[in-house]
Amino acid sequence: MSSVTVTVPATTANIGPGFDCIGAAFSLYNQFQFTKNPEADTDLTITVTGTEAHRIKGDGSNLLYQAFTHLYHHLDKTPPKIAIDIKLGVPLARGLGSSATAIVGGLVAANTLAGQPLSTVEIMELAIDIEGHPDNVVPALLGNCQLSVGEAKDWEICPIPWHPDIIPVVAIPNFELSTEEARSVLPKTLPCGDAIYNIARMGLLIRALESGNGQWLRKAMADKLHQPYRQGLIEGYEFVQECALNAGAYGMVISGAGPTLLALTSHEQIQGVENAMKNAWAQLEITADVRSLAIDTQGVKVEMP
Repeated sequence: MSSVTVTVPATTANIGPGFDCIGAAFSLYNQFQFTKNPEADTDLTITVTGTEAHRIKGDGSNLLYQAFTHLYHHLDKTPPKIAIDIKLGVPLARGLGSSATAIVGGLVAANTLAGQPLSTVEIMELAIDIEGHPDNVVPALLGNCQLSVGEAKDWEICPIPWHPDIIPVVAIPNFELSTEEARSVLPKTLPCGDAIYNIARMGLLIRALESGNGQWLRKAMADKLHQPYRQGLIEGYEFVQECALNAGAYGMVISGAGPTLLALTSHEQIQGVENAMKNAWAQLEITADVRSLAIDTQGVKVEMP
């Protein structure tokens, strides 16, 4: 086999109280085509299309390529000379798992071209090792909403049913927030009362997503672990949240590390919530791409010639 195309969904992580352990795959994608290029003068050629193509590194520091070579080194094999064609659909540094798409895409492509020596579980463990936590890479690989519990080499992955009446709406602003900056504001310790607050809401969140109970969602999406500390890094957070809730959203949270904001709502309120979030940021002279998405149920997709 000399070529493979891998399509990986965007993801959201945390969903309020589920910090670093819960994530869901969305119907927004990056596509990566890998073609062996044994006659090339260089080990790597990268071409990129998409609105942020100019920001993608074209050398060996590219995360997609690093994940690709990581798997070969894990197998004690020499990576082949490779040409990579990237089609970007997931915004960079916006809290929608763009790095997870690169990690999963590189590992799955390498495993395919190497003859599929590793199982899905082994690929997942490598992805978690590279990313540092499971909440984005697991749903990017497996699809759906996933709860990841454990530690290195000892993970339990639990699918969480997502009721079809719950619609995710993402508001992607035209500014970035790095994961490093978002993590830097988090507290080192947490009062016992705040821990109990989050534990209770995490349990309720799982039941609310499964049942579609909007009243439960309204309570379940709050947390005291990360959002109170991060929301100050996102201009207009409180105003956008207020407008989303007034338009009928069950709740609004930070998607991943942000700055994308995620509202969950019903079918009937989709347009109103989209308009409210977009207009709220527009009043602050911030342009935002606001859209409703679906849950991706397949995860990474592999196509071979």
